[in-house]
Amino acid sequence: MNVQGFSHVTINVKNLARSLRFYVDILNMKLVHRGRKDAYLEWGSAWICLQERPDMEDQCPQIGVDHVAFFIDEQHFWEAVQHLKANHVPIVREPTQRGRGLSVNFLDPDGTQLELHTSTLAERMKVWK
Repeated sequence: MNVQGFSHVTINVKNLARSLRFYVDILNMKLVHRGRKDAYLEWGSAWICLQERPDMEDQCPQIGVDHVAFFIDEQHFWEAVQHLKANHVPIVREPTQRGRGLSVNFLDPDGTQLELHTSTLAERMKVWK
């Protein structure tokens, strides 16, 4: 098996239209395709699928993905944090130094935790060696 790298994340959402307003209008992701119950978006080299699943509302949120992290250059980090705050996006972990990078965690409209992070895995490992 010759895995080349990260491909995408699928996020289950309760209301596709509401989630698209957040991901496109606030996070500035590019809408590539919208179906009846799903949408595909790009953000730099990362892409995600939003899948409308209102029937999943009663499932335990601790099972499954804890959060999804996206890389951002450090030069754009503080501007992104201010953008999130200006749009009243819930911040669940204020900006902090994690390893050799800066990190901020926030929630989408369904409570899925997202993170913006400025370092690579190699940079993080240098801290733990």
